[in-house]
Amino acid sequence: MSDIFREVDEDIRQEKYRRLWDRFGPWVIGVAVLIVIGTGGYRGWLYWQEQQSQSAGDRFFEAVRLSEDQNYQEAAAIYGELEGSIGGYPALAKLRQATDLANAGKGAEALAEFDALSNDSSQMDALRDVAALRAGYLAVDLEDYTAVADRVERLTGDTGPFRAAARELLALSAWKNGDTATAQKWITALEEDQQTPVDVSRRVTLLADVIRAGEGGAATDGEGSNQ
Repeated sequence: MSDIFREVDEDIRQEKYRRLWDRFGPWVIGVAVLIVIGTGGYRGWLYWQEQQSQSAGDRFFEAVRLSEDQNYQEAAAIYGELEGSIGGYPALAKLRQATDLANAGKGAEALAEFDALSNDSSQMDALRDVAALRAGYLAVDLEDYTAVADRVERLTGDTGPFRAAARELLALSAWKNGDTATAQKWITALEEDQQTPVDVSRRVTLLADVIRAGEGGAATDGEGSNQ
C-alpha cells in the first residue's frame, strides 16, 4: 500500500514540475540565451576597445615621431584624427599639438590651447596641471606676473608635485616685472623646501644673486646721488 502512495505522490510531483516548466520554461531558456549573448557581447566589446586603444597608441606615437622631426602639419593631421579615439589619447594629442605650436614659434596660439586644456574639467587633474604649467612657461614671456600667477599659483602648495617648477616660474615672472620682493618670496619658498630639485635650486640661486646685485647697485647709486 505504501508503494502505491509513493508512486501517486511521485506522479503528482512530476505533473507539478511539468506544469511549471510549461509555464516558465520559455522564460528560463530566454534568460539563459540573454546571459550567453550578453557575456559574448561584453567580451567582444572589451576586445574591440583593446584593438582601438592599440591603434590609437600606434597613431599617437607616429605623430610624436613626426613632431620630433618638425613635421608639424603632418603630425597635426594625426592628432586631429585622435580626437574621437578612446582612452586618454585625445587629451594627450591636444597637449602634444599645443607643444608643437610652441615649438613652431606660435606662442599665442599654443598658450590658448594650453589654457583651454587646463580649464577643461573633464580632463584628469594631472593633465590639467601639466597644461597649466606649460601655459605658465609661455606666459612668462608674453604676459605680466598676474597672468602667470592666475595659471600656476594653485600648483605651489606644499604637497603639489609641480610646486618647484611653479614657484620658479613665479619668481622669474615677478623679477621680470620689477617686483623683487615677490620674487624673493618664491625663492625663499624654494630654498626652504628640501625636495626642490638640484637644477631648480641652482637656477634660483643665480636669480637671487642677480637680485642682490641689482639691489646693491641701486643702493650705491642712491648713495652717490646723495653725495
